[in-house]
Amino acid sequence: MTLLILMRHGRTSASAERRLKGRLDVPLGEAGRAEVAAWRLPEDAAGARWFTSPLGRARETAAILGVAAAVEPRLIEMHWGLWEGRSLAELRDADPEGMEANEARGLDFRAPGGESPRQVQARVAPWLAEIATGSEPVCAIAHKGVIRAVIGLATGWDFVGEPPARICYGDAHLFRLDAAGRPTVERLNLPLTGSA
Repeated sequence: MTLLILMRHGRTSASAERRLKGRLDVPLGEAGRAEVAAWRLPEDAAGARWFTSPLGRARETAAILGVAAAVEPRLIEMHWGLWEGRSLAELRDADPEGMEANEARGLDFRAPGGESPRQVQARVAPWLAEIATGSEPVCAIAHKGVIRAVIGLATGWDFVGEPPARICYGDAHLFRLDAAGRPTVERLNLPLTGSA
C-alpha cells in the first residue's frame, strides 16, 4: 500500500481573519513563513515524491521546506465561488436559515458558483489512483478542503456535523492507499514542529 502524507500550506496573511480563501492566491504571511521554516518532516517522508497545489501559498511552503514538488492542479483548494474573501460567520449572520440548510447538505454543501466537497473528492480521487501505482511514499502540500475531502473518502464522513479531525496548520496527515487509490487513515494531526 502506498503511503500518502498530506500537509496544509503555512498560514497566510488572511488566516487570522478566518476568511474563505479558496482560489484567491493569498501569499503566506511572515508568521506562516517562520512556522514552515521550523517544520521537521516525518521520517516516513524520506525518498518521497512531492506534489503541491498550484496556488502560491502551497508552492511557497514547498520552497521553504526545500523540496522539489511537481505542481498538481487537482490539489487546488475547494472553490468557494461568490463567498471567497468572506467568513462563514458573516455568511451565517447574513442568512442563518439558508446557511443552516446548505450546511445540512453535507457533501453537497456548495457556495454559489463554487464547488461542493463531493466535487472535490471526485477531482482528487483519480489523482489518488494514479499515485497508488508507485512504491515510494507521496507527500503533498495542499489545502484544508482537499485534506478534508480525503479524510471523508477514508472514513466515510459525509460532511454533516463535526469532522473526524481538525485540519490544523503545522500537522501532517498520513493515509495508506490501496491499489485502486482508496485511502485509509494511518494517522491524523502528526505535528511537524519537533518531528524527526
